[in-house]
Amino acid sequence: VDPFLSLLHSISSSLSDKELSDMKFLCQGKIKKRKLEAVQSGQDLFSILMEQQEIARDDLEFLKKLLQHIERGDLVARVVQFEEEEPHAPDDQPDVHEKPTAVICDNLGREWKKLMRELGMPEVKLDRIEAAHRYDLYEQLVQALREWQRWKGKDAKVADLIKALRGCSLNLVADKVEE
Repeated sequence: VDPFLSLLHSISSSLSDKELSDMKFLCQGKIKKRKLEAVQSGQDLFSILMEQQEIARDDLEFLKKLLQHIERGDLVARVVQFEEEEPHAPDDQPDVHEKPTAVICDNLGREWKKLMRELGMPEVKLDRIEAAHRYDLYEQLVQALREWQRWKGKDAKVADLIKALRGCSLNLVADKVEE
């Protein structure tokens, strides 16, 4: 059984009708009214939030905020425990991309959005990453590069990173990655 889905199922089972109603209310800005009206359980709500990429296995900030707002610290603790214990999927293991990622993160700075646009990342994803890590420039870039790797999968090549860096006139960083 998928540990992430198991976590969501367990949270869903722990919610009272009032808590589910409160969570639905808090999601009004994220989910259309018609979809919200059809939600009968936490599972329904979580499925919609996953579809809309508001929650994901590696991004549970919105879920934690919802649970904090309905004053379910016990469930927040469960989510935090999941985040700390979650064994990484095989494709999430450090690989050939980790070293270039570290070099880019150490040397890029404020130009990260320019690079991600050059790599073809959708603006909405960039905005979401920026909002999630508002005061941490380094983390914004780390998360953006991870998102790009997930998005491209096996097609995420170091050569593409270097080409994009050069396309943004970030030749010094591109040279460091090549080293």
